[in-house]
Amino acid sequence: MPWSRDEIAARAARELAPGAVVNLGIGIPTLISNHLDPAAGIVLHSENGLLGMGPFPTEDEVDAQVINAGKQTVTVIPGGSTFDSALSFAMIRGGHVDVAVLGAMEVAQTGDLANWMVPGKKVAGIGGAMDLAVGARKVITVMNHCSRSGKSKLVAACSLPLTAKGCVDLVITDLGVIAIDEGGFRLVECAPGVSEDAIKAATAAPLRVA
Repeated sequence: MPWSRDEIAARAARELAPGAVVNLGIGIPTLISNHLDPAAGIVLHSENGLLGMGPFPTEDEVDAQVINAGKQTVTVIPGGSTFDSALSFAMIRGGHVDVAVLGAMEVAQTGDLANWMVPGKKVAGIGGAMDLAVGARKVITVMNHCSRSGKSKLVAACSLPLTAKGCVDLVITDLGVIAIDEGGFRLVECAPGVSEDAIKAATAAPLRVA
């Protein structure tokens, strides 16, 4: 059975090393904060100016002034800090973010990422994804394997405008975990009950099996 959005986030959380500084994009990535072991010392960074982001708040913890990049209310762990957007992006561009976990519209077999333009929708702006895609030391994308119309999001070449070239290291979808290396897409893990053949059929590019 394919993973749910929350299960995708839980699987992505397992990829984060203790002590890492991790930026979480909007959408599925924001759910990762609820699946981290506090003892691991993973520090969450939000591009709007927050280091030390905690899990989503309970009703009595909500503070409307403490939000993530997606304007959702969040918590701050002890020792966390807030600062302006310029400093936040200096951290990203300076290589101080170990991992960026981003959503995606398309990921190419070369690691190219397209995640800022939704086909047929009004675009509000590119946002910070371009900085994160090239500034983070590792990029993980989390998404459904196919669009609502059934079109694969893992492709030979992106048809949408690119966020960055050759930046994606790992893709976690509702069907499984796919690494990207010099040989293209490589299947690492299937979601429970999902076959290798089903993932190959849902991928619009060659897929090697680990």
